[in-house]
Amino acid sequence: MNTWKTWLLVVGALVTAAAVFVLTSQAVARWCTGRLVNPHDDLDWLRREFRLGAEEMARIRELHAGYLPRCQAWCAQIAAKKTELAAELAAQGTLTPHAEALLRDVAALRAQCQADMLRHFVEVSRAMPPEQGRRYLAEMQRLTLGFHEQTERAMTPGGHTGHAHP
Repeated sequence: MNTWKTWLLVVGALVTAAAVFVLTSQAVARWCTGRLVNPHDDLDWLRREFRLGAEEMARIRELHAGYLPRCQAWCAQIAAKKTELAAELAAQGTLTPHAEALLRDVAALRAQCQADMLRHFVEVSRAMPPEQGRRYLAEMQRLTLGFHEQTERAMTPGGHTGHAHP
């Protein structure tokens, strides 16, 4: 009888410990997620990262709202041109002169989009205190212009890609 009670206590303690662990883990995960990401505010990261005040954020939100339709328009144009290119490649099964022209069109649209993005980032940086604005602009330029940088570095002679270069 004594052994039966001991086992019951051990099992009860294990179940209680497991329940406490699961509930605590879920609570900590929810707390961390809430602290790191605000799903209702896509600019909250900016406010936190650059320690911006309400007035600065109001101006940045205004700039962001004005830029979003332009960004969406660029994305739609690029997607449409990529769809056209994919259809041409699929239909012809080779890189035709028309497919090459479409590829140049995609590249030109992306370049125009990047230029527009950079203009927007400059505007946003000017709505920040000078030091934060410089840091923000440097990071946005790195992200905007550095997208292909790793591939380009890897494909240059001495980049050790495993590809033979003459």
